[in-house]
Amino acid sequence: MAGTNSLENEIIHEDGPAIILIGAQLGENIGKAVRAMYNFGLTDLRLVSPRDGWPNPDAVPAAAGADIVLDKAQVYETTAEAIADLNYVYATTARRRDMIKTVITPHKCASLMRSHCGGGQKFGLLFGPEKAGLKNDDVALCDAIVSVPLNPAFASINLAQAVILMSYEWFQTGSEQPDQYTPQLETRPASSDDLQKLFDHMETELTEAGYFRHDQRRSIMKRNLRNIFKRADLTHEEVSTLRGVIKALATGGGPGWLAEKAELAKKQGK
Repeated sequence: MAGTNSLENEIIHEDGPAIILIGAQLGENIGKAVRAMYNFGLTDLRLVSPRDGWPNPDAVPAAAGADIVLDKAQVYETTAEAIADLNYVYATTARRRDMIKTVITPHKCASLMRSHCGGGQKFGLLFGPEKAGLKNDDVALCDAIVSVPLNPAFASINLAQAVILMSYEWFQTGSEQPDQYTPQLETRPASSDDLQKLFDHMETELTEAGYFRHDQRRSIMKRNLRNIFKRADLTHEEVSTLRGVIKALATGGGPGWLAEKAELAKKQGK
């Protein structure tokens, strides 16, 4: 989804998880993971023995402008070196492992990482190579395994998908955005007077059109119509638009519209 706005305040979570990519095979895939990170304000990228070396020019276009993450990326020879300063490390993998290791969901992992923030502790997420994933020796260095609930017959996701999923869960634990809201534009809610004029206008034209043909139901029909528009939470501008629609329907478009229609018919030889 497009939505970048350079005028908005930049969000960077310095206390967020380090994203550790082990043996990443393609620069393009690293770039896509970088883009996913920066979508959620994460900038601590650590690369362990990337196959094609680093820096990699193929990562730049795929990062789509997340240069701050590319510029800060650190390269290590081993996983142990990459996680040396971290207090907690979580391994993302879909494969079963022959070891006793707690398995948690991404949501649970995000909650745990958020709880570590208060104590000033550092933590990270481990992602394996695109084809084979993490090795058991890497998983053994971690505090828990993060497993995404997926279709068991098709549980493999690509590197960028895994990074964006975990980054999103992390971001959500600290987001103050409500589950539902209506963006407030430069407008104002319709006043009671606006709505009353709309109702009067609509009911006048409907009366002229013969809509209220049953006297015994007239009051119920008017009440139903008013309730429909009251529930809509109309703005002042929307009420004005509706009144324009009513006028156009009642007049057939008005004299100007009829003249334009006649002129068009004349040009078409009708």
